Amino acid sequence: MTSVHVDHGLTSGAPPRLAPAVRTPDGEKFLNGMAGTRIRQNGCAAAAYAALYANVDVITAYPIRPYTAIMMNLAQFIADGILDAEYIHADGEHSQFSAAFGAGSCGARAYTGSSGVGVTYGYEMYSIISGARIPIQMAIADRTLDPPGDFGSEHTDALCTRDMGWLLGWAATPQEVFDKSLIAYAIGEDPRVLLPQMVVQDGYFVSHIAGEVEMPAIGQVESFLPPYQLPFPLDPRRPVSHGPQIHPEQGPPLQLERARAMEDALGVIREKTDEFAQVFGRKYPHFVESYKLDDAEIAIVISGGHSVTCRAAVDRLRAAGVRIGMARLLWIRPFPTSDLQEALRGVKAVGVVETNLGLGGASYGGILSLDVTTALYQMDGERPLATSFMAGLGGETVPMSEFEWMAGKLGQAVARGRVEKAAHWVGFED
Repeated sequence: MTSVHVDHGLTSGAPPRLAPAVRTPDGEKFLNGMAGTRIRQNGCAAAAYAALYANVDVITAYPIRPYTAIMMNLAQFIADGILDAEYIHADGEHSQFSAAFGAGSCGARAYTGSSGVGVTYGYEMYSIISGARIPIQMAIADRTLDPPGDFGSEHTDALCTRDMGWLLGWAATPQEVFDKSLIAYAIGEDPRVLLPQMVVQDGYFVSHIAGEVEMPAIGQVESFLPPYQLPFPLDPRRPVSHGPQIHPEQGPPLQLERARAMEDALGVIREKTDEFAQVFGRKYPHFVESYKLDDAEIAIVISGGHSVTCRAAVDRLRAAGVRIGMARLLWIRPFPTSDLQEALRGVKAVGVVETNLGLGGASYGGILSLDVTTALYQMDGERPLATSFMAGLGGETVPMSEFEWMAGKLGQAVARGRVEKAAHWVGFED
């Protein structure tokens, strides 16, 4: 059923190429009928529709909520004849990611995903896939690891993979899930990058709560995201070797190459984000959403769906005379050091919302603040004070009152000239 096929009209010596996947007539009709409409759908549906528009060739699935509905939607698209793709229901996450890796290695546009402990079950494959430079895409709908294993937003699952060479970033709304999925493919498949991508959404708060998503025309997507052509596919006519086991002396150059690819991704992310705005008319910040930071004295640094509540809290605190702003990180890998420095220049105190665990780390709190404080340490001139706030763990909400509590702690830090401590557990302290 796969839509991938080899183009045999090659000149001698040319690398093997895959012909573009062809959409089904029903798929063309279905997508043309939706062009320009706005549909209420949750984050899982938005991810599935993005994969449909991207015309993925191979889908590998293994169920674990809250991401399961992504694969349910894609299975329905295939059953209805809307999408022509291979759908592989694996016997576990390791097999699932291995199959996506194999498909991507053959030049197919591959799509997979997971949540919570499913993300960690296939951990062996992450370094292998990025080391082989195979730009598959993985959707993650966050949930907490066991224990407590709750069905809800906690970022520990995805952040466990942060140093494995994958592009990694959070979407805060269903519309952003749809858009970021297309943008991530465009970045990862760029020959200057060739890295896999994790497009992450908060479990329940984004994955299961509906928002309006604008459906584009097929031509818009195809002009932004052309058919994928892997430069070195596995092909019997031109043998190549893909694999993680190499000679010791080959290791340092390979690791340097992968590190350089992540650095090069910074410029490509800027470029592709701007291209997306030109084609679709929706403009996103390259890396950091700066909200009311121009004259801010204190700021919240955050990623993911809880930023929606944070933005509303900033508005209410501003109305009460508090000079507060928000810096939302759209990408965690590569980490936007220079962009965050610029966004927080002039701010006196910063609080990082940690919806994750970094047990035993430098702050004895979360993971994200370690990158944020390292970025701030490298700033020219006066650096802001920095602390972190453990909130939303176990899939809990982060209500407006908790953001107001955080603002109070940051105001006290400014008044004292120092933070009270490196990490606060919100809801467990006075």
